[in-house]
Amino acid sequence: MAARPRVLFLSQSLPYPPHSGVLNRTFNVLRQLQVEYDVDLVAFSRVCHQADRAAREAARDALRSVVAFVAEPTPIPNEHSASRKIWDHLRSVVSGRAYTYYQYHSRAFATRLRAVLRTRTPDLVHLDSLDFHRWLPELPRVPIACTHHDIESELLRLRARRLDRAVLRHYMLLQAARVERLERDLCPQLALNVVMSDVDAQRLRALAPGATTAVVPNGTDTEYFRPNGVVSVAGRVAFVGPTHSHPNRDAVEFLLQEIWPKIRGAERSVSMRLIGYNSPEDRARYDAEPGVTALGYLPDMRPALAAARCCVVPIRIGGGTRLKILDAWAMGKAVVSTAIGCEGLDAVDGENILIRDTPDAIASAVLQVLRDDELRARLERNARRTATASYDWCAVGQRIRSAYDEILGR
Repeated sequence: MAARPRVLFLSQSLPYPPHSGVLNRTFNVLRQLQVEYDVDLVAFSRVCHQADRAAREAARDALRSVVAFVAEPTPIPNEHSASRKIWDHLRSVVSGRAYTYYQYHSRAFATRLRAVLRTRTPDLVHLDSLDFHRWLPELPRVPIACTHHDIESELLRLRARRLDRAVLRHYMLLQAARVERLERDLCPQLALNVVMSDVDAQRLRALAPGATTAVVPNGTDTEYFRPNGVVSVAGRVAFVGPTHSHPNRDAVEFLLQEIWPKIRGAERSVSMRLIGYNSPEDRARYDAEPGVTALGYLPDMRPALAAARCCVVPIRIGGGTRLKILDAWAMGKAVVSTAIGCEGLDAVDGENILIRDTPDAIASAVLQVLRDDELRARLERNARRTATASYDWCAVGQRIRSAYDEILGR
């Protein structure tokens, strides 16, 4: 029997537990690659995902049952040192390099990566982000594929537009220009650029002519997330997403400040649940809003999702595709989203989703879903159908394995 190809998988986050968008995708891509490849994972870890050594080791132990090998995770140095973070930003300003070149510099990571390469020769390297560009010279001469969870330069520009302080806005735009230069220069040199949607593929090819792209969308576990027969709570709205993610934080602030007062003004009995990690300060502030309860991180969010009659996705910043929509669709939930929030998905307004962008229109759509049983039933039915037909992780896994097989000539 022929040996299985080996993939070296470099990740900017240790993807366990898979309780947020990027971690969810990374974890499931690892699972799907391991079906036909032997995967060696070398990853950084983040404080917001694994707070201490015990949490890192627990995550590593869990991932050992998913892939062939998991190196000791490396904490991101500047998350543990304010002076290091300042130094990284200063070096970026002076050198002309993107900030991530310094953010992901770690002697410990270098040691672990080199140890893996001494004992295992990969047939293909998977970079889970272009943030790993500083490590390209360390890699063997094999095909390299890079995942773009969004088009990062565009995401930085969108964030910059919403910053009030001119100095921060200018610095964010500076970083966006440097990341765009990286995308333009490096993406055509890679064997494959994996993007989340046709929209992102077009953007990347326009930015980096000659870049080879493959669309491998986000997915959902349609067996885990499925309608469970629980009757939803009248007037219940849900938002899913941890607010340490800037797009989610912006969406929650937009929701509470500009949309929720209009919904409550029209219907005093409505209630909302915020599902996902919040800092204690933010959680107290959100809980103080009329009708709002911040549930924080839930190991199993299905009961909270099942109770909702409408899931709202007021995302204003972002690319890629929203796992929060895919999970809600798999649960057979009616969703109201901005155009950016559902960009790149098989979203058909009025059929499997309602797409609105202004606070008045979003509020009106949420109320329509809560009040119109026939509309809600149609959205729920078509949502589940879309999730199972197009976004089950098994189908997504087949797409990325086929793309990697083609690179390797299998």
